[in-house]
Amino acid sequence: MDTWKVGDIELKSRLILGSGKFRDFGVMREAIKAAEAEVVTVAIRRVEARMPGHVGLLEALEGVCLLPNTAGARTAEEALRIARLGRVLTGERWVKLEVIPDPTYLLPDPVETLRAAERLLQEGFVVLPYIGPDLVLAKKLAALGTATVMPLAAPIGSGWGVRTRALLELFAREKASLPPVVVDAGLGLPSHAAEVMEMGLDAVLVNTAIAEAEDPVAMAEAFRLGVEAGRKAYLAGPMRPREVASPSSPTEGVPLGGPKR
Repeated sequence: MDTWKVGDIELKSRLILGSGKFRDFGVMREAIKAAEAEVVTVAIRRVEARMPGHVGLLEALEGVCLLPNTAGARTAEEALRIARLGRVLTGERWVKLEVIPDPTYLLPDPVETLRAAERLLQEGFVVLPYIGPDLVLAKKLAALGTATVMPLAAPIGSGWGVRTRALLELFAREKASLPPVVVDAGLGLPSHAAEVMEMGLDAVLVNTAIAEAEDPVAMAEAFRLGVEAGRKAYLAGPMRPREVASPSSPTEGVPLGGPKR
């Protein structure tokens, strides 16, 4: 079976879902089911403490593996506080690390992310850092011992697709020196997910493109199929592009130089 690992957790699905922006918890749960997602991220600042008679986000996500994230953190210190709170609320040791001080383009801060990752690893967290498509930073995080690196395809929630393809291709070339590479942010269509999976990257994380679709459940299924198709294409060993055309029909008996006039 074609599985992959995050730390010591073995996973079959290569599609991770975000839990934000769905119009209600029912639609979110149906989308998770259609995606066959095993892991769902949850922003700790959205979580309400369990109270008698209260049904909140954690209750709605029962039955799936929660990946707490530090969304909203602008500095390493803020990310540390949110991660610690997430561990208390969910009981999970792993954390998707986001440090985003930029309110316009929501680009991650590489310096603060590296600082936070080092501290979280020292405290026993399994760290999945969200980063720009920066291979140097990715290798520094790998050297620290992060469980993944999560480069963006485009700005969060933009739906622009794989705008960073040339840089993501470097991640694919350097896979041997990296932990699993999860492409996170900016994917808008299942074809975008297939595109990065065809490169040989390990997984994708999708939220807005599914949650804001007219039919989120159908779109979740479509993304699942896109991820599966891209992964199978990579494993199948795609043909190499050629400089010239190559006929698919036999050429025996065909006059060279085309028909005579």
